[in-house]
Amino acid sequence: MTFWILAPLALAGAIGMVVARNAVHSALWLVLTMLSLGVFYVLQAGPFIGMVQIIVYTGAIMMLFLFVLMLVGREASDSLIEVLRGQRIAAIGLGLGFAGLLGSGVYRATQGSTPLGLEQANAGGNVEGIARLLFTDYIFAFELTAALLITATIGGMILAHVERRKEDKRDQVATMKARFAPGNYPGPKPGPGVFATSSSVATPARLPDGRLSDRSTPDILPVRELTAEETTLKGTEK
Repeated sequence: MTFWILAPLALAGAIGMVVARNAVHSALWLVLTMLSLGVFYVLQAGPFIGMVQIIVYTGAIMMLFLFVLMLVGREASDSLIEVLRGQRIAAIGLGLGFAGLLGSGVYRATQGSTPLGLEQANAGGNVEGIARLLFTDYIFAFELTAALLITATIGGMILAHVERRKEDKRDQVATMKARFAPGNYPGPKPGPGVFATSSSVATPARLPDGRLSDRSTPDILPVRELTAEETTLKGTEK
């Protein structure tokens, strides 16, 4: 009964994850699928893997993924432009082919076979049995996996860390001298349209000596030059 209730929910979550245009909605659909899988594991006499599925993958990894998405901010319009032509169709075809190949392989490997050794592995409880196997028969693989994860974490920290030489670090005095060096503009930029005949963002501001300030307008906008008549009118108003 539980399977017939949660199986459609898991399938709907998987389809919603692929179909949803918003990345946050896609992650929430995936959470629904993961919760359903966790319940399936518990029903199959695997409470440890079921709780790991719910607590670690759903409660920790997916929530962290959601926090990153909400901090960075992604919109549906970000995925409308395809970098490679036909990549969506190719991805769908390859995904369906891989799913069929994997499903057929699992079916052929498990057809007509009876699981053995579950009673001995779960003797005294599922959690106790997994702990006993991890720290006895599979201790080398367990420690090797832990070493690989630590190495990957340290490698990520090293790649993200930017080391600067001591002579490259500038103190407050050096920063102040660089700011007021010839060619720099230490003060705030004048707003567009200041001392001009128009308040348009494309109208450059005028400096106190009458020159136009190129720093007052963005580089992507065409600068609107004042005509001689407008300049004369501006001088009359002053």
